[in-house]
Amino acid sequence: MPEEPTGRPSGREAEVLAARRESLERLGTSRAFAITLADVLGVAEPARSGAVRASHRELAADAQTDDVVTVAGRVVLKRDMGKLVFATLRDRDGDLQIVVNRANLPDEDFTLFREVDLGDIVGATGAVGTTRKGELSVFVSRWAMLTKALRPLPEKWAGLQDPDLQQRRRYLHLITDEEPRKIFLARAAVLKTVRRVLDERGFVEFEGPMLQTIAGGANARPFTTHHHALDIPMKLRISLELYLKRMLVGGVDRVFELGRNFRNEGIDRDHNPEFTMLEAYQAYGDYHTMMELSETLVRECCRAANPILGRPADDLVIPVGDRMIDLAEPFQRITVLGSVSEAIGEEIGLEHPDLRSIAERHDVHVEPTWGAGKIVQELFEKIVEETIEQPTFVCDFPREVSPLARPHRDNPGLTEHFDLVAAGIELVTAFSELTDPDEQRAKFELQQQMKEILGDETHPYDEDFLRALEHGMPPTGGLGMGIDRLLLLLTDAQNLRDLIMFPAQRPEGQPAEQPE
Repeated sequence: MPEEPTGRPSGREAEVLAARRESLERLGTSRAFAITLADVLGVAEPARSGAVRASHRELAADAQTDDVVTVAGRVVLKRDMGKLVFATLRDRDGDLQIVVNRANLPDEDFTLFREVDLGDIVGATGAVGTTRKGELSVFVSRWAMLTKALRPLPEKWAGLQDPDLQQRRRYLHLITDEEPRKIFLARAAVLKTVRRVLDERGFVEFEGPMLQTIAGGANARPFTTHHHALDIPMKLRISLELYLKRMLVGGVDRVFELGRNFRNEGIDRDHNPEFTMLEAYQAYGDYHTMMELSETLVRECCRAANPILGRPADDLVIPVGDRMIDLAEPFQRITVLGSVSEAIGEEIGLEHPDLRSIAERHDVHVEPTWGAGKIVQELFEKIVEETIEQPTFVCDFPREVSPLARPHRDNPGLTEHFDLVAAGIELVTAFSELTDPDEQRAKFELQQQMKEILGDETHPYDEDFLRALEHGMPPTGGLGMGIDRLLLLLTDAQNLRDLIMFPAQRPEGQPAEQPE
């Protein structure tokens, strides 16, 4: 049944809501909302549908067993045949049919089952068997209403098709569609796998502050708030990096955080203001160390997500759009300068005298105040990055655009910084970390000089972090992996917001503010 997005219910919707309330009155609150499953059916936890199916795989059609189970779930299908009522319950594992036979229940219990509507959550106890058509079922000997749904589910065939409503009412999307449930479970499997891989390598999980006086670690506009107890302005963090590095200074030589970042910026396929990041730092490593770790994490996460997505666990060649992405082969390695040179058909370097003209010829806009490094980065992002299909380490970014990476050991105009890109999606950024506090101070100062040019998207000057760095941080490799973007690749989703269960939305019915 379609729902009006706003306003008072009317017409058919009002009739259905009224009918639900009348059913609630007939049931009474005590029967419509059970306190626990144990109170009404005498068991603490229901059997999951997946376990019931797994233990009765070979059951022939029209068979009965002595196995008595109690199941519970939301009613998503109901067929009343008079003396027989068939209902499908949906739980976390999937669907399972229950059969309510007038002959097996007291008259009152059978009659009361007619109060069950689609969307209600019920529990049922009975023997496991199969129908004449071979459908695995629970033949009910006792049942109870657990929660009466006072609003109906979306129409069975139309479902919840509007992408905006799918995001606003994700709970309905989860009930009616298998895809968001797969995505939710795939995310959980990926997070579990990341923690397992890092734990096996001796990394220790850390939780840094989300409220910060200086939101550093990236070039991004933060969300701002006010801390009333301290009476100071504060920002939501834009990165996990700088507090993890403080932990390295403190002697924790392998450390990581899985957490939310917040950037007060635009929304598109690959960007959302709230997102989940992994950052991991390994003392005595470098960006080559992080390449190996990145490959391992991506492959292991793919193996973990594959069974949930209906693929063999070890199938590392996965579909993304109309392409097949091979995560099994060693990932390719290219350089920023080399890839741009190949794309434009001539050799370029940071000293090239005509970078602005090259950008203009390739329809890449550059600002008058940009240096050579920023122009090269813009050329790469506009004409190379989206063409990268197979997983590729893009290495050696210009020093101007990489304020937290150490200078390249072979070319001081570059940094030991790579991005891992696959199917045009940037999955990982990693560095040989900058440990020289004087060099770091100079980079922060350069960023401040660029603030008038780049506005909020410059790295803030963080004296407290510099103080920590002056106490000495060991040589370190570090990486940042976007969990949402990794899932974008692994699930072949269309948009990051499809992967975030409850993305931020403008209040329903509120129009966007028009610019003055």
